[in-house]
Amino acid sequence: MHEISLLENVREILQEHAQKQNFKRVKKITLAIGKLSCIEPDALRFGFDAVMQGSLAEGAELILSEVAGKGICKACGKESAIDTLYAPCQYCKHPFVDVTAGNDMQIKDLIVI
Repeated sequence: MHEISLLENVREILQEHAQKQNFKRVKKITLAIGKLSCIEPDALRFGFDAVMQGSLAEGAELILSEVAGKGICKACGKESAIDTLYAPCQYCKHPFVDVTAGNDMQIKDLIVI
């Protein structure tokens, strides 16, 4: 379950930003999860409270938002929505599409005090 290590990285990022921006507590955090990222939202929800325990995000509300997959075809150059990492171009059916969105996780919003 790599979601736990991802949450540990989020906790470290929050700590670094708290020192730089001088906040003491995270009340709410929104994570944008790419549909193509192979990250399980339920696993993030499950591990969030345990990983954040004792940190400045302990007790914070976790909000997850899904980011759709997008890609640009290597053959025709058109951008299209994609549902899997290896989806062919929806226009020309070329098998190689470069993913441009939806394959990562980002901290989108924070509410801090």
